[in-house]
Amino acid sequence: MSELRWDPLKMTWVIIATERGRRPRDFMLEREKIHLAACPFCAGNEAKTPRELFALRPGGSPANGPGWKVRVIPNKYPILRIEGDLDKKGYGHYDTINGIGAHEVIIETPDHERNLADLSVTEITDVLRAYRARLLDLRKDSRFRYILIFKNHGVEAGANIPHSHSQVIAVPVTPTVVASKLSICREYYERKERCLICDLIEQERHDGRGIVRDDGDFVVFAPFASCFPFELRIAPLRHGHDFGQMDDNALARLAETLKDTLLRLRSTLRDPPYNFVLHNSPPMHLRLGKPGYWNSLPYDYHWHIELVPRLTRVAGFEWGTGFYMNPTPPEDAARFLREADLSVLR
Repeated sequence: MSELRWDPLKMTWVIIATERGRRPRDFMLEREKIHLAACPFCAGNEAKTPRELFALRPGGSPANGPGWKVRVIPNKYPILRIEGDLDKKGYGHYDTINGIGAHEVIIETPDHERNLADLSVTEITDVLRAYRARLLDLRKDSRFRYILIFKNHGVEAGANIPHSHSQVIAVPVTPTVVASKLSICREYYERKERCLICDLIEQERHDGRGIVRDDGDFVVFAPFASCFPFELRIAPLRHGHDFGQMDDNALARLAETLKDTLLRLRSTLRDPPYNFVLHNSPPMHLRLGKPGYWNSLPYDYHWHIELVPRLTRVAGFEWGTGFYMNPTPPEDAARFLREADLSVLR
């Protein structure tokens, strides 16, 4: 029989459709591929992109040329632009703000044929260093209320350029999904004086069935109320609200966890398309009339990564109810990933 499960972090119901019991082989479909005559993200094609904002160049090579390991550029077709004023206005019962923000691309490797899972732990650490650098830089702009770092892998997940890359978007408002999660964590802390995400992690570790990897620094688990098959959360075991405070050693340990997780997904699901999102605390800018806005973040919020393989589609039932239907119980998904054979992939 199906089972409804409640997620206290997202405040959503999920239907775990156990009678469908879809296994990894049920999701192994042919993936759509994009072929480019000339990829603008490849080494040697730097002139085809906007000028770089940040790069890791171990040999000291000049900017906007070859010799980089990770390169960050403005998106050539940004959804938000950094120049201008917010100019907030009312429009009847609606509100408008100019499209101010930032939209950047983090090119993770100069090699077109390598994906994030193919990179070494050191190379993935460099990608995470670029995440941290852009997060710390963009949060200086008081116009920005939230900075989102995310990755789309595969056409089905929204990647329209096959060269491995992530994106950074800074927005002038706190997104509703983010504000909801922040409020839920704050209210939980006010009631219990504990971090909700710390408590969820402790419960998952105690139960054990949803754990994919636990190395004592970071934990990877399929949440009890996973919205999607093989949905995963990656979180530090030590409480921390801000990814920007991670030092290089912690980033290296996270890189090990991330590589291991991506290899398990590749082995189990034959390199599925996926999205991952870094859920971090918002910039703690002073707000006029709101002196205490989000000042409890260091205590009640816990940064984490959500990784979702794109194996199913959201349809009318989900749109109409806000419920999600997951045909693979998360404890089964975690077991498949724990048992993945990584020997042929490393």
